[in-house]
Amino acid sequence: MKKAITAIIAVVIIALMALGYSQAASHRAHSGESAEVNPQEIIFEHLGDSYGWEVPFSHSTRIPLPVIVRTQDGSWHAFMSSRLEDGAQYDGFQIAKGGDYNNKVVQILPDGSQYRPVDLSITKNVAGIFIAALVVMLIVFKVRNWYKKNGMKAPRRFTAALELVVDFVYTDTIRPIMGKEAPKYGPYLLTVFFFILTMNLLGLIVIFPGGANLTGNLAVTAVLAVITFLVTNLTGTKHYWKEMFWPDVPTALKCPVPLMQVIEIFGIFTKPIALMIRLFANMMGGHMVVIVFMLLIFIFGSMFGTLVGGVMTPLSVALSLFMLLLDVLVSFIQAYVFTILSTMFISMAHVHAHGE
Repeated sequence: MKKAITAIIAVVIIALMALGYSQAASHRAHSGESAEVNPQEIIFEHLGDSYGWEVPFSHSTRIPLPVIVRTQDGSWHAFMSSRLEDGAQYDGFQIAKGGDYNNKVVQILPDGSQYRPVDLSITKNVAGIFIAALVVMLIVFKVRNWYKKNGMKAPRRFTAALELVVDFVYTDTIRPIMGKEAPKYGPYLLTVFFFILTMNLLGLIVIFPGGANLTGNLAVTAVLAVITFLVTNLTGTKHYWKEMFWPDVPTALKCPVPLMQVIEIFGIFTKPIALMIRLFANMMGGHMVVIVFMLLIFIFGSMFGTLVGGVMTPLSVALSLFMLLLDVLVSFIQAYVFTILSTMFISMAHVHAHGE
């Protein structure tokens, strides 16, 4: 009975996710602005950042978020994004439509030109990061509080599942690679894993507090990659840096032309770039495929009529459900890949001479 209830709940949740994507895709298809479907515009509107959080199934209503900007004369202004909805101006500010500052808050100068102020607003992605961080903290403290209260007694239910994931990532991945230094870097690597996994899964849920495309944002993945880059190189051993500038290769390969040194230094920067691009491309691609499958309904409907669009609906929804299930697996895999690569990079920076 419990398994049946769990299966029903899972199907309902996934169906709501697919329906939410469908609503996002149909927003412009049913608007009065244009009778034609513009897939590119719909996709990037859904995946991009914004100053408000969409209410499910009602794109005309948004949860307002704080806008914090610094004007050209140096003064700071703070107000809610609801004051700028539907192209409205407030206190000389407006959300630009088109141009270099598309969908960004700009200051309208007296001569009618636009000035892009210093923008510290709590956008949808920023709020999503805060929510993901809060979820990770709740996960960590849940496991911690169990052992603080019950000692070494085996946990149950959700706490047991969390412990299983922690044990898998730490015992089977981090410790075999890092060796005796695993306790030192394990907390950072486990935090990275759960933070990325949480952001990935929240991005698949269209209902608040989910729906922010965090790991499909290059700025977010870049920051994560830079943190791993700093941990790797700031904690590297002297032998690691010695191999960087004077590697154990024939002298002709490193002097007078520093060929190997250039290759090694180039490799320092390609590693975080690989981390950044891998996570961004895989998660962005998954979201785009789901939206494209939902858009098939409206594309075929606008091209061949309502009847064909109705026939395409079950197929599009089925494909979207399949891709959402696949994205759940990809969310775990990408968090794990980022963690294991970060572990390998940090471990490679802690090499020692053969005599040590």
